[in-house]
Amino acid sequence: MDSERMVRRQNGTRRTALTISTIADVAAGFLVLWIVLFLLGANQANVFVEFVQGTADWLGWWAQDIFTMDTEGIRVVLNYGLPAVIYLLIGHGIAARLNRAA
Repeated sequence: MDSERMVRRQNGTRRTALTISTIADVAAGFLVLWIVLFLLGANQANVFVEFVQGTADWLGWWAQDIFTMDTEGIRVVLNYGLPAVIYLLIGHGIAARLNRAA
């Protein structure tokens, strides 16, 4: 009975770790997608582009204008890239720690 409970706990911990890393990946994906769309000059009046930009703005609000470059493209890469990297580092760090504990 104890081994079955331990296996269930390990499986639950691994699922939680996978969920956390997936959420971090999706968040970073939206931020990177916005960077790519911006750099490629996507039509910002398009509904999909507006959705991606709005999501990226929501995810990266805390990092906006950390870097104030003259070149708009570099500014977008840095101000949206930083949150993407931080989400990946934190999300995958937590997931790795959970997997080690399992």
